[in-house]
Amino acid sequence: MSFRWVYATPENEEAVPALQEQLGVPEKIARLLTLRGIDSYEKAEAYFRPDLSQIHDPFLMKDMDKATERLAKAIRGRERILIYGDYDVDGTTSTAILYIFLKEFGVEVDFYIPHRFKEGYGINEEGIQHAIDTETDLIVSVDCGITAVEETEKAKEHGIDMIICDHHNVGDSIPDAVAVLDPKREDCDYPFKGLSGAGVGFKLLQGTIKKLGLGDQLAHKLLDLVAISIASDIVPIEDENRILMREGLKQINTEPRVGVKALLDLINLDVGSITTSNIVFSIGPRINAAGRMGDASKAVQLLISDTPAEAKSRAHELESINVARRDKDSKTMEEAKAMVDENYDLEDISSMVLHHPDWHLGVIGIVASRLVDAYGRPAVMLSTVDGKIKGSARSIDGFNIYEAFKQCEDLLEQFGGHEYAAGLTIAKENLDEFRRRINEIAADNLSAEDFTPELKIDCELDLSNVNMRFWKLLSQFEPFGPGNLRPIFVSRDVRVVGVPTIVGKGHLKMKVAQNGSGTFDVIGFNMHEYLPVIRNSEDQKMNIAYSLEENEWNGRRTLQIRLRDVQMRDEEQ
Repeated sequence: MSFRWVYATPENEEAVPALQEQLGVPEKIARLLTLRGIDSYEKAEAYFRPDLSQIHDPFLMKDMDKATERLAKAIRGRERILIYGDYDVDGTTSTAILYIFLKEFGVEVDFYIPHRFKEGYGINEEGIQHAIDTETDLIVSVDCGITAVEETEKAKEHGIDMIICDHHNVGDSIPDAVAVLDPKREDCDYPFKGLSGAGVGFKLLQGTIKKLGLGDQLAHKLLDLVAISIASDIVPIEDENRILMREGLKQINTEPRVGVKALLDLINLDVGSITTSNIVFSIGPRINAAGRMGDASKAVQLLISDTPAEAKSRAHELESINVARRDKDSKTMEEAKAMVDENYDLEDISSMVLHHPDWHLGVIGIVASRLVDAYGRPAVMLSTVDGKIKGSARSIDGFNIYEAFKQCEDLLEQFGGHEYAAGLTIAKENLDEFRRRINEIAADNLSAEDFTPELKIDCELDLSNVNMRFWKLLSQFEPFGPGNLRPIFVSRDVRVVGVPTIVGKGHLKMKVAQNGSGTFDVIGFNMHEYLPVIRNSEDQKMNIAYSLEENEWNGRRTLQIRLRDVQMRDEEQ
């Protein structure tokens, strides 16, 4: 798919030359910094040298004093504690963090994660009943609970206290728990609102350690799991998250806990070279697979494993689940694309609403995202579960899918979500009208240009300026993620060297040079459709959009171009 190239402009353009001189860096590096709001020497120093001493005081969060007082009391009194988590990566890592921490104090601790299909998301009646049956004294929720008003009341009626740790948006009322930790509370002055669920749980541990008069290291050694949650939950890699992510990656790359090490060994990832991308595309999906297929407790069991033998067994179990998940992904994607191609004319439609009664509820969200990437339109994927039609939706820039659902509220039994992703339940007799109305809303709010996704370009770059010094400076921008995205460059009039080819499953591979620069290897994943265009070009010169990465082969490190898009020279911008 081709993109609209949109060039970023620093808010403080005049800071670029000053920063370049003060730091002694190339102009492009100074520009990249200012695009990220780093427009002074002091800010650059903090950005390039993030340190745990820079993270915020946990007691700036609303209710933290109450939460730490109650948790410290439970630890001292050896009370029975139940960790109540969510079934995604953030929820399972959060659960493992609290569980491991409390186990160190000899506390009687257990965890509960609802079954994705039997119980659904969040704190529910079954979970509270489990706490009652096991004579729990205190429930600590992580990555869920901010809307559990009735469930909190039921727990209180049975003498069970609750501490809620969440990071989702707050509803009309807040549960009457002992403490509700959520930086998104309107009455919370915590300076950073972008924490993951595990990040909020980590702040609780930080505060509790202070309350107990112990050293911060007890919490710091859990930062590997915090990093996995941050990368997987797609929260902004800025402010406190960037520090926590960076420190967590260091731990994974030096002393990974046995559960993480077993997973790395299984998927052939070397300790010492793990990046945010490895977590997002390799580690996170395997942890997430257990919850997607139903029972997320298997992921927690891996993360809290005590021995290499147990961890190895748990990792293999997760891999088997992930293979099954991938098979369902592929089959569902094939069926969905066939349905689109058979039933839709892309010239006439602005959205896609697809229903198959046998699609697996755990994978349709992933497939909806891929349909958005493939067709550039909002996608709703629906399945039938226990006689009810349920599903997931994903959207594109410029179309708020949650607000669109609100305009169809009379047709829906249930819905929730945010701008880019939402879930819904709908009666079968309303499906056709829902499909028609969503398409009408999308058509009214989107133009033809909106269906071509944007590719945000940081700046133009001459390949002659790309060398190992430039790369070493660029690598200090890591870890990358939302809020601190990997820079995308454009180089113009790039010449193909040799013959471009296809490798693997549809990946474009070639070599390029520009204006007397050295030759660079280029890889374009799933970009096989560009091969005939490039080969048939008269002079094989083009403009390329790309990111840079380091490639190691037989002990030799070289820079490689990761292709994102191609424009032949006669194309309009």
